[in-house]
Amino acid sequence: MGRRKSGRDISGVIVLDKPLELTSNAALQQVRRFFDARKGGHTGALDPLATGVLPLCFGEATKLSHFALEADKTYVVTAKLGQRTSTSDAEGEVVEERPIGFADAQLSAALEHFTGEQAQSPSMFSALKHEGRPLYYYARQGIDVPRKSRTITIHNITLLELKDDLLTLEVTCSKGTYIRTLVDDMGQYLGCGAHVQALRRTWIEGVVGDMVTPEELAAKAAQCDPESGDFAALDALLLPCDAVIQQIPEVFIEPADAPRFTAGNPAQAVNAEPQAEDVILRVKTAGEEQLLGLGFWRDNKIMPKRVLSIAKI
Repeated sequence: MGRRKSGRDISGVIVLDKPLELTSNAALQQVRRFFDARKGGHTGALDPLATGVLPLCFGEATKLSHFALEADKTYVVTAKLGQRTSTSDAEGEVVEERPIGFADAQLSAALEHFTGEQAQSPSMFSALKHEGRPLYYYARQGIDVPRKSRTITIHNITLLELKDDLLTLEVTCSKGTYIRTLVDDMGQYLGCGAHVQALRRTWIEGVVGDMVTPEELAAKAAQCDPESGDFAALDALLLPCDAVIQQIPEVFIEPADAPRFTAGNPAQAVNAEPQAEDVILRVKTAGEEQLLGLGFWRDNKIMPKRVLSIAKI
């Protein structure tokens, strides 16, 4: 008997090491086909130019991906100095060239200047939407549209290397930060212009588990037998649904209260002090530590905020 064309109901997380020149959605669909997964999503896109940490959520884990988007992230970026491009990265056309003439003290001042809370205008080549279409749709047609600046926080910028016209930095930042825009702005500050030549995401707050490459997944897929429903080699790589939200604190309820909680009703916490209502919690069963969903305190009980289907995990 053949497998169902609609896919399998699997739940869990794969932390993909996204390769170069592949969109995040293409990477997701490739991995989804390996697993024959019915439902999947990612927790924040990486440009085709970028590589590195790309968590992929399947099944019930997709209900948690929104909360992973709020996390801080770390990137290693190599900027090419002396050139601005139309896209602020190596994929665009060079629109301006200037000599590189800044001193070490100016570079140190730039790193300090761009550290902290600040307003940043998104790139025209971002996925933010204007009148229902992403900004890059307009940019590719040469149309400039108004963009609202957003408040971001650059927690830290570390100088890793400056060699000739290549500047390599490690940047830890808040959600919504565009590294291309940061590099372009920094190039303007230094007076020489700059664009992103290489970008790798190395860390996302709350994401745990070893990264796997598409090649490693393909090798595991070759050990599977989809026709008989044998996906054991791949399924062994799936991480728990909350592998993308480990920064969210845990709270436990009695296993007997699990059906009540997942049905949308409050439950009594086991040996936990109440916290403010705006604190989101990972709700698990005591002893078994099965993830039931997310909740918050109200009237000394844990109220459901986002529940998982126990039958599917």
